[in-house]
Amino acid sequence: MKKILLATGLSIVYTFAVAQWTTLSSGTSNHLASVFFTSPETGYVAGNSGTLLKTINGGADWIPLSSGTSEDLNAVCFIDGNTGFAAGNQGTLLKTTDGGSTWVPLSSGTTKILNSLCFTTPDKGYVVGGDGFSSACILKTLDGGLTWTTTALASSTVFMSICFADEMTGYAAGINVTAMRGGVIAKTTDGGETWNIIQPSGTWYGLYSIDCTDANTAFAAGMFGTLIKTTNGGADWTSTLTGSSTNLDGVKFADNLTGYAVGGLGLILKTVDGGEYWGPLTSGSTNELFSIHFLNPDTGYISGIFGTILKTTNGGGFFVGVPDRLPVSNGLIVYPLPATDKVTIATGETAGSSLIEINNLNGLPLISYRHTGSRSVPDVSSLPAGYYLIRVISDSGVKTGRLVKR
Repeated sequence: MKKILLATGLSIVYTFAVAQWTTLSSGTSNHLASVFFTSPETGYVAGNSGTLLKTINGGADWIPLSSGTSEDLNAVCFIDGNTGFAAGNQGTLLKTTDGGSTWVPLSSGTTKILNSLCFTTPDKGYVVGGDGFSSACILKTLDGGLTWTTTALASSTVFMSICFADEMTGYAAGINVTAMRGGVIAKTTDGGETWNIIQPSGTWYGLYSIDCTDANTAFAAGMFGTLIKTTNGGADWTSTLTGSSTNLDGVKFADNLTGYAVGGLGLILKTVDGGEYWGPLTSGSTNELFSIHFLNPDTGYISGIFGTILKTTNGGGFFVGVPDRLPVSNGLIVYPLPATDKVTIATGETAGSSLIEINNLNGLPLISYRHTGSRSVPDVSSLPAGYYLIRVISDSGVKTGRLVKR
């Protein structure tokens, strides 16, 4: 189911691209629950009624594949350029070894809904699901999908998403259907031999997606804009204010600092500071978005309802309220990023005084002062965590930059 980079180097010149997200033509109106790319050119989406599509030109064109099933497919992933898996309703599991040209059904040993899958090695993989009326299930294979063993967990729970930080440490997230909103998280530290429910999960609301950047750091997203984070392996979870009550269906990190969450009404949220602050992006769509896959911090794809596929080549663009294009900063450098108490603003000015402003994203000055010299170190500890615009106004003109405050 379901760049804002302010550098610390001394020779940076800021430039900004206008494009953010491009809507691609998928050729289908079916809901697309999952997207996965194996290279910059080759990618796959899976969706309703056995839908499988493939692109070999970076999403410009999508080719229908024969899945051999009419069941809804909720997840697709590949372990190399040729070998991939898809999972869906009624215990459906499929495998390809020829880049999607043919798909062979696998025996999952269950008829439950299978929502998410991942592989930590070419042979070792996991699938999660459930039906909400009996135990949730976590399936594991050690032979590339030929056989699967089942771990049953949490009665009346459906697991919606699974991720692994390494071969041993993994997390699964879902929803307690009886409670209709209870968030459930399970964790393994022995490569899926045993799973333990984490109590509490940090939220009363159901969780649709989970991703981890290392063994201790994980993020889960779900109902009513829920977005929670752990930095100690799940012992504690903290909630992040997303500014939205819209359901979040997917969360994914492109690297340790840069992550995305997507959901209803075309909502895309982004963080560039490891999840301390999330800001909205302009998606160009009002359709519900389900799945995210990034090849690198710049190039990513999102899939959603009614055949929606979105693509970005500049990390998703700028946050709502930030102009798409700002003047080149002509050597203005801001560091460290993110900042905590103090930040260094290297203006490059060698004569006269400058007016330095730290503004919110609406352009309202929050800190304003005059400074003489080429380097200023203002105290920003009073500013809430978030993103800010910096302007340096002097006789030589106006220089602009951005500040990320933790």
